[in-house]
Amino acid sequence: MTGFGSQEMSARLERVLMRRPGPSLATADARHWHYGPTFDGPKAVEQYKDFARIVEASGAEILWLEDTGDGLADSMFTHDPSLMTDRGAILLRMGKPLRLPETVLHEHAYRAAGIPILGRIVAPGSVEGGDCIWLDEKTLVVGRGVRTNQEGITQLSEILAPLGVEVLGFDLPLWQGEEACLHLMSVISPLARDLALVFAPLMPAAFYQLLKARGIRLIEASADEFYASNGLSLNVLPLKPLHVVMVDGFPATKAAMETAGCTVTTFAADALCIACEGGPTCLTRPILRRH
Repeated sequence: MTGFGSQEMSARLERVLMRRPGPSLATADARHWHYGPTFDGPKAVEQYKDFARIVEASGAEILWLEDTGDGLADSMFTHDPSLMTDRGAILLRMGKPLRLPETVLHEHAYRAAGIPILGRIVAPGSVEGGDCIWLDEKTLVVGRGVRTNQEGITQLSEILAPLGVEVLGFDLPLWQGEEACLHLMSVISPLARDLALVFAPLMPAAFYQLLKARGIRLIEASADEFYASNGLSLNVLPLKPLHVVMVDGFPATKAAMETAGCTVTTFAADALCIACEGGPTCLTRPILRRH
């Protein structure tokens, strides 16, 4: 059995790279890391444990990165420093300077697990995983914005071309400024092959039209909850098609997904996800998804 491969977003999560937060998060300086007013380090660590239990209960194998006190508070967001393909991992280059050292953690983990490194993004290119959406196994959509630039998209296209993958870049709005984080996955969460949760007002128009043309059903997220959560109400992790995990406290968004046929599990994350600008998807780097 191949222990890696993920060129889609919602098939059953079987293996995932996660970082168990410890002292680096518990003692993080909120101003230094651009965390919000609800940040509480020790509480965030406890909330992460609840999230990890949900992932473990799904049957997914977790490949753990440990927090040894390296000071990399954001490294719990393992979705961003690498991208998995059916041929191996691509090591990305972070657009947030504080996060540049995280790629090495992923490289070491993949080499230890015997997972090939397919390629890497190098300066001046930058790509973060949160800007990457597999529309299907041969189409990768990438958001071009504060964290991902055109040079990075060009390099990614060259790495993926031998796999027959087309990379499509779309411009993202600045929204809350350069210090904040608006990824492509801030405005869309795939829930199944033909279903996605979206916040249309901040989506690239051409991307929105592409989804409609592909026959993907779009659930419009609550605008009030989106703005109240700085977009985290929309950050939803599929454990398998139509079975998803989201941050607690956004009943209208939850109800909209349930109406569309989803089973939704929630966890409290005010000190973790809301404060640190990253949701359940951000906390995971899928290594293996399979139907």
